[in-house]
Amino acid sequence: MTKKYSFLLYNIRYGAGRGWRFNLPLPLSGYLKNTTRNISHITKFIKSVDPDIVGLIEVDRGSFRTNKQNQAQDIAKALGYHPSFNSKYGGSSLAHKIPIMNMQGNAVLTRPDIKNKRIHYFKKGVKRMAIELELEDFNIFLIHLSLTYRSRQWQLSDLYKLIKKVDKPVIVAGDFNIFWGEHEIELFMAATGLSSMNKDNVPSFPSKKPKRQLDFILHSPDIKVLDFKVLDGITFSDHLPVSCKFSVKDRQKHLESDQKQEK
Repeated sequence: MTKKYSFLLYNIRYGAGRGWRFNLPLPLSGYLKNTTRNISHITKFIKSVDPDIVGLIEVDRGSFRTNKQNQAQDIAKALGYHPSFNSKYGGSSLAHKIPIMNMQGNAVLTRPDIKNKRIHYFKKGVKRMAIELELEDFNIFLIHLSLTYRSRQWQLSDLYKLIKKVDKPVIVAGDFNIFWGEHEIELFMAATGLSSMNKDNVPSFPSKKPKRQLDFILHSPDIKVLDFKVLDGITFSDHLPVSCKFSVKDRQKHLESDQKQEK
């Protein structure tokens, strides 16, 4: 027996939006503007997709630009999810002392029950956090890799070690920031046995005229991909959202079947 799940991955850029207004009156000043209206648009979009699980990259947990509201909690409350949020910077990072940056992180919103939650911090890079959630039938890792090539490779090495400890099927999703191309993660995928759901390498960045594939959903062989889409035309952020549907064996039924065979 298999179970079906739907998943949406979206780098929401802290709800800061995109376009020419983002750089007015000064370049990047959009990061300092109120995000309430755009988060409302993003919430309505997520509701229209209605996924079982949502991975949100670049979430604000309560700075002045959100009126001190946690964006992940607000979206989760509005749509009936359980939010798992953490800062993307390590505990000793200087970023924790800088206003706004100390409110930045990533989040996973879930409807299926969570059996366990683990927060990992890679050894290298400024943004270095990975959220690991154990669900009944699989584990999911949400990541946002470093902007520098060398740090990304160190982070992928750390992630490999985490994945090898998991005895369930695995989903790894996030903004990989692989500006040098997909070959950056070829060795990582070969070592872990993971495959990309984006078989055609459809780009997701920038959202208006996408040229690069930065947002990935990787899966272990036990997970069957039923559908995958880069959702073109959704321009609430500088990234396009990525959605998928997949099936995985009901782990409880699978264990019961194995026990009967052993008897």
